[in-house]
Amino acid sequence: MANLSLNKSSLQLQRSRLAMYERFLPSLDLKKQQLTAESKKTDLELTAAEQGAGMASRSLSGLLPILGAATMKLSGLVRIIRVDVGEEDVLGVRLPVLRAVEFHTDEYSTLATPFWIDNLVRCIKEVAAYRIRLHVYRERAARMREAVRRITQRVNLFEKVLIPNARRDIARIRIFLDDIERAAVVTSKIAKAKRARAQASADGSREIR
Repeated sequence: MANLSLNKSSLQLQRSRLAMYERFLPSLDLKKQQLTAESKKTDLELTAAEQGAGMASRSLSGLLPILGAATMKLSGLVRIIRVDVGEEDVLGVRLPVLRAVEFHTDEYSTLATPFWIDNLVRCIKEVAAYRIRLHVYRERAARMREAVRRITQRVNLFEKVLIPNARRDIARIRIFLDDIERAAVVTSKIAKAKRARAQASADGSREIR
């Protein structure tokens, strides 16, 4: 505001800026709506993964009393050998995506091991897979929330700062230019009146002579 030039060129510049801001705002607002919808989707995915992880953990916990009485060696029974995490582009936001989790299970004899060993292997794999999935989904949700935060800041910048400031600047310049124009009209009328009086005085002097 302090450096605003109060002239017609500045008025045209501010009008151009306002038109540009008003043209960009709808697309920014649409992007905000789309990102918000995707963010809610990632939150739902995260919630579902948390629920699944809870169920898997409870299933594994149900086997603990049996494991306490087991005599066989269980350490290293199941190991993660590969986690494939890639990225995908969602509305311009790079999000991690879990492609695969591969396990290695030590060989064991179904005849020489307890009846619950298959269930134990399944539960261990489920818990491990869910923990990895949770890590990925939490990162997805965090990135989407950050994207929504940034786009919201941009929308607010246009809605609450750039557009109102441009409108105020335009109004300020127009008021100034209108005042200058009115002052010029008044000055012109005064000058015209003076010339008319001077002409009338001169005509009167000639008549007396």
